[in-house]
Amino acid sequence: MSSEVTAVVTAEAPPAATATASAAASAGRLPADLAPWAGGLSALTPALALALGPMVRRIDGLVAEREPRAAELGEPDGYGGLARAGRPDQLLPSQWLLADELPEEFLRRHLSGELLYLAPERRRTSRRGRLAVLVDTGPGAAGAVRLVHLAALVVLHRRAAVRGSELVVGILGDPPGHWLTGELPELLPSWLEARRAVDPDAASVARAHTALDAPDEAWLLTTPALAAELPGHRCTLTAEPGGWSAAGATRVRVTLGPTATELRLPAPEIAVRALRGAEFRRTPEQRAASVDAARLPVFNSLAPALLARGTTTAHLVVTRLSPGHAMQPGRPRTHGFGGPVVAAAQLGRRLIALLARGDRLEVRVIGRPLAPSSWVPVHREWFGLDRGQLDALLERPVLPLTYRDGLLSVPLAGRWWSIAPTGEAADTGPCAAATAGRAGFDWSREPRLYGGELPAAVERADQVVFAQDAVAWTRNGEHWQIRCREGGDAELVVPAGAEVIGLVRQAETVALLTCSAKGLLLRSVRPDGTRTLSSLSGGTSRPVVHPGLPLVATESHAGRTLVGDALTGQIHLRIGRTT
Repeated sequence: MSSEVTAVVTAEAPPAATATASAAASAGRLPADLAPWAGGLSALTPALALALGPMVRRIDGLVAEREPRAAELGEPDGYGGLARAGRPDQLLPSQWLLADELPEEFLRRHLSGELLYLAPERRRTSRRGRLAVLVDTGPGAAGAVRLVHLAALVVLHRRAAVRGSELVVGILGDPPGHWLTGELPELLPSWLEARRAVDPDAASVARAHTALDAPDEAWLLTTPALAAELPGHRCTLTAEPGGWSAAGATRVRVTLGPTATELRLPAPEIAVRALRGAEFRRTPEQRAASVDAARLPVFNSLAPALLARGTTTAHLVVTRLSPGHAMQPGRPRTHGFGGPVVAAAQLGRRLIALLARGDRLEVRVIGRPLAPSSWVPVHREWFGLDRGQLDALLERPVLPLTYRDGLLSVPLAGRWWSIAPTGEAADTGPCAAATAGRAGFDWSREPRLYGGELPAAVERADQVVFAQDAVAWTRNGEHWQIRCREGGDAELVVPAGAEVIGLVRQAETVALLTCSAKGLLLRSVRPDGTRTLSSLSGGTSRPVVHPGLPLVATESHAGRTLVGDALTGQIHLRIGRTT
């Protein structure tokens, strides 16, 4: 039996400390017991910093026990930061005041190691190596394990700062020497987006070590499965779920060397937001540059979401919208898929994409996996798509995807196709004729939106446009009839020469969206009059209308997308570069 004895500790925050921390967080500042990690936690919102606080403190204790920092070299040089241990003469004045006013609380903090001391600083006479963190981002390290890795990065960021060295992060499986660098506000979003589809193995760790220099201090953040293959790797921190409830994992077991501890996970709501990056703080410069470009915007499903192509065909910019009396759009997020995106849709909390890979189309999901989780790629020949047709599709807005009864549906080459998990495709009928046009697929020309038997007059019409549960048609291009499935007809007169690009409804109000002959002026034509939507006019391409909500999007200039109200023209959202 090994001489090392594993100690299992359950870490909980004292009730008094929790109440103090909650008050501090509500005031927009960190509680005193998290002050040593203030630099790293400043990259997170106060709510997430508070929720991760117990985990950060305990992991820091594990790291200090396993790898205590060596004594600093050089002559004393004043003080540099705060510490949780020290001599009485290094205790902060505020702590002495606490001893006078609240002696019991002072004693509790002393016994819990929560008192704050000035940390002595010394002149460094030698250059130190980097603190290199090798991180497992495979499927086995998802969810609760990533929250532990986030807390560990905050701890190791402070360790690197105290050592006077640089923190660099390497993703296992990436080419050796490909490091994520910078301060945590820049580094954490890149780490979060670096999800890998395959779990790393011992060979990938060995390859990563080839890029390390002799003075570097290497840490490995992974799961027990990989750690078992690397018994000689000293600084290996592992995590795995340790407790469950109906809502998911509630506790996590963290191991470093001979010591293991069980930690309580943050509440599910903030944990999910953290794993999506919504609890990361960004500077104004970062927010402005978070989306470099949003090209070819499209509403390609009934969901309240806008999709646009990013800087390449492999990037999508997705913005969730919350329509209502007060429009509250979410933050645009850029997703990289590693291959050209042919079709995509935001369905609930899933982002589903159909990628072009050689002569096949592959299904990729961000979020909750589909059932089954693995879909067989589909050969392009099922759809009669040659390489030239595929390249043309990639120059247009992404095509829509629907998911129902375990099958995906996509409009390709003028037909709707259903795709099964087995990699088989079936022709299910014609799709909107506009699919072959310059604008790509157009929901306003798709009869499936109406969802019922069309009026007989539609068959004799020259032009027809659709919205969810509504249809409009004309025989002369000017006088239009509108029929809603729930009841209620309307008649509208469209100016001569204008092109009708969409039908919108809001409560009892119906309107046709029109573009002028040159596509410069966008107008909303309603029974009570016509309004020119000046703020949404003059774009570089034809605006797109949401099939079920009163929303319209336009590309004002290359890489810049505007989203506004289709009835009033009010701008709700601006995405992409400003010049």
